[in-house]
Amino acid sequence: MATVSLEAAGRIAIVTVNRPEKLNALDHGVLDEIGATFSLVRTDDTLGAVVLTGAGPKAFIAGADIAELAKMTALGAVDVSARGQAVMDAIENCGKPVIAAVNGFAFGGGLETALACHLRVFSTTAKVGLPEVGLGLIPGYGGTQRLPRVIGRGRALEVGPTGDPIDAETALRWGLANRVAAPEALLDEAKALASKILEKGPAAVRLALDAVLHGEAAGGAEGMAVERQNFGLAASTEDMREGTGAFLAKRKPAFKGK
Repeated sequence: MATVSLEAAGRIAIVTVNRPEKLNALDHGVLDEIGATFSLVRTDDTLGAVVLTGAGPKAFIAGADIAELAKMTALGAVDVSARGQAVMDAIENCGKPVIAAVNGFAFGGGLETALACHLRVFSTTAKVGLPEVGLGLIPGYGGTQRLPRVIGRGRALEVGPTGDPIDAETALRWGLANRVAAPEALLDEAKALASKILEKGPAAVRLALDAVLHGEAAGGAEGMAVERQNFGLAASTEDMREGTGAFLAKRKPAFKGK
């Protein structure tokens, strides 16, 4: 039975991890389904943004499946990490803005999944963290790399080694959450954020995401070069001509994503 569903709400893809009896924990099968779902989203031109969430009121994604992790050998663990990192990369690089609607627990692989999303809306009841050190492990799905970029090196060096959970208010203060909403309003808040982005030029949004992600990885002068290149690409689009023309004509632009 499929544990990851994909529904369209207009141009917004709603991706739901549906394994509530296990608090939506990530086993190999769930990871594969998430990867396959984001491959579909990437190539579907009718979809312009994604909201990723978990089924049920208790958990976004509680974490990795500990029963699977407990059986790992050292070499097997490297493969598990590579598999998880590939799925997180597929989320981050799907070419469309991805918003995590974090509706409860998001520990370990759950927080790593939220970090792979571009934006995060937290429920007031959300609790997140990287508790792997308490299992004698470290984060393996990109958490050690993405968390410092989002909340800063100093805070990340506390969150990881202590394994302490972070509540929604702290997450908002630290920049880990972009917005916080009541549980019953969480999905609507995430969809409203997606809708706001969808009003803008799709080609420009795609190029802006690419500039941040690839410029961040390159850093320094190389990062600036990525920005220059994507600025030039944006200037070559029909969307740029439509957007600037609409501004000068004082009308609403009609973007086509070209």
